[in-house]
Amino acid sequence: MEGGTGRLLRSETAVIEEWNGTATAKLVKTATITISGDSVQISARRFNHVSRRILDAFVPEGFPSSVTPDYVPFQLWDSLQGLSTYMRTMLSTQALLSAIGVGEKSATVIGATFQWFLRDLTGMLGGILFTFYQGANLDSNAKMWRLVADLMNDLGMLMDLVSPLFPSAIVFIVCLGSISRSFTGVASGATRAALTQHFALQNNAADISAKEGSQETAATMIGMALGMLLAHISMGHSIAIWFCFLSLTIFHMYANYKAVRCLSLSTMNCERSSILLSHFMETGQEKTRIEYLHPRILLGVRLSSLNSNEVMDLSHLADSYYSKGWKFTLTVLCIDVKTKNANFLANFLCSGKYIILQRNDKVSVIVHRDSTAADILQAFIHALVYVKLVAENGNAHLESQSWMSKNYETLIVKLQSSGWRTERLLSPSVAWKANWIFGSSDGKLD
Repeated sequence: MEGGTGRLLRSETAVIEEWNGTATAKLVKTATITISGDSVQISARRFNHVSRRILDAFVPEGFPSSVTPDYVPFQLWDSLQGLSTYMRTMLSTQALLSAIGVGEKSATVIGATFQWFLRDLTGMLGGILFTFYQGANLDSNAKMWRLVADLMNDLGMLMDLVSPLFPSAIVFIVCLGSISRSFTGVASGATRAALTQHFALQNNAADISAKEGSQETAATMIGMALGMLLAHISMGHSIAIWFCFLSLTIFHMYANYKAVRCLSLSTMNCERSSILLSHFMETGQEKTRIEYLHPRILLGVRLSSLNSNEVMDLSHLADSYYSKGWKFTLTVLCIDVKTKNANFLANFLCSGKYIILQRNDKVSVIVHRDSTAADILQAFIHALVYVKLVAENGNAHLESQSWMSKNYETLIVKLQSSGWRTERLLSPSVAWKANWIFGSSDGKLD
């Protein structure tokens, strides 16, 4: 240095690089600054920098390392299906406005307003009812409800398009279409939240949701522009309108199918648990195999739904074991009500809190009041094991207990090592639980 000015000697050269990105493995060099003596040269990639800034408005920070590998193909197909939806919306809205009398001299403002009000009101009520009956199931079957949501949206648009053909039933048809679309709003929003959590690898669900909104807005604007052009061209030509609508609907259904097929969810729901367990029991591995055991299992059975004979069997069995002076923690109780053959299984893995009860061709699982999410997953896996062994051996109480004791921990470890999330079972909410107490007046055992 000369004279303390901090400048470099003429023979010295310094190079400073500018990098952009939030993920260390995905940083992009945007500029290079070369300092040689008194000269400074800046070499910046302006085009790449601008394109990256535009891309940042539509993808999460740290993309692609901040999201799962199935994020890009899903968003691509989802945007395409959204584009087709907004194009069809212009056609169906045009038909709906025509049906309520827009453009006709005989139509009144109050009449059109009242019909529009009924349309919105029935849609709101339909959304509330759908949430009440199916709200707890949306998270556990995100793929299925995603498809159902878009199918209901297609039906709603179809109702709007056919409404001018039936003037005498216009109110009924329009309200039916509104109810159908209300199901779409609830199911689509709920499943979207579940999928956002799946995509988030760096606790960035809020960022992913915001960028998904930007993508949807862009698709909406393009779809509306194309839809207005399509509506203008096809105006007055019924055959052309129906051809365009049905063609776009077929493409919409195909795009939704492809989008759902792209998803590779790692959560454990009833269906995936059944497939994984079946294959594990046969091969010792956790890969999928199509064998569904879960339809025979009722998880979280309400005790008051049992008949008197079933309740007496439970009571007599518990009393007989306590009267013998056995002191134990009740964790698993398997009872075959059909054959009156009861087998008590004590201290199962020291943490399970559930009762497995066979009732005809169904296996009911009664969950303890203090059970955790891990206990519910364990109870469901145990019930699956029981169902599979019953199908093979006929009586599987002790066999299922033995299998769980030897293999359950191994199964969980293998699933976790393969990327499956085993902290909980994605199932409809277990609203009904039970508490069992065994003892006399001198003491009791929970």
